[in-house]
Amino acid sequence: MEEHLSIIWRSLLAFLLFMIIARMLGKQMLSFLTLNHFIAAATLGSITGNLAFNLDVGAMHTVTAMGVFFFTAIFTLWLTLKSRRARRWISGEPTVVIEDGKILETNMKKAKFDIDNLNQMLRQKGIFNVDHVQYAILESNGQLSVRKKYEFRMARRKDLPTFKPATTVFPVELIIEKQILKQNLAHNDLTEEWLHKELRNRKLSLEDIYYAVKGTKGQLYFDCYNDGIQSPIDKE
Repeated sequence: MEEHLSIIWRSLLAFLLFMIIARMLGKQMLSFLTLNHFIAAATLGSITGNLAFNLDVGAMHTVTAMGVFFFTAIFTLWLTLKSRRARRWISGEPTVVIEDGKILETNMKKAKFDIDNLNQMLRQKGIFNVDHVQYAILESNGQLSVRKKYEFRMARRKDLPTFKPATTVFPVELIIEKQILKQNLAHNDLTEEWLHKELRNRKLSLEDIYYAVKGTKGQLYFDCYNDGIQSPIDKE
């Protein structure tokens, strides 16, 4: 029983110290897992694990080790902030792996990055042709940054000829499960007479309607209980 109680309080202490140190090391450790941050996280996890479960190691010895680790990590972070050269040595630096649609095999080899990983990360960005890529850069945190060639980039509004966009409004729900949403009609200057007229024009009745909405461009959409689909693709 005494051993179980010891594990409980050591686990709580380990969790508390882990939270405090992770908080003090800053959000960067969580958002950008560089080599430096990976080593810090792995070491911190190992020390707290020993504190919680290794009863052969005194709690104070483990807390001392955690304190040494904390100040070492703080010094390393301070050094990377003060010195670009130290930051490049400790955290690594980006590596160009594709330039003008050409894979740079030498850089890939230096970064220990294979073609399968490269293709996977390109596909995750919606790129299936290497020759569409102007530059691909393997960042120090393991992420891939990609810049497409000009002709394959998505057009932006400022790249298009000047035009006046169509006016849009917020959709207005009119009917849900045969029930007219009278409050929505009133707030948008619509009447039940108008709605019933639209139903008659489509040879529909209120009992037929599962859902009806007035869209962003003023168009009306009616979904009926009987959709007329004989063989649904997905049927529960």
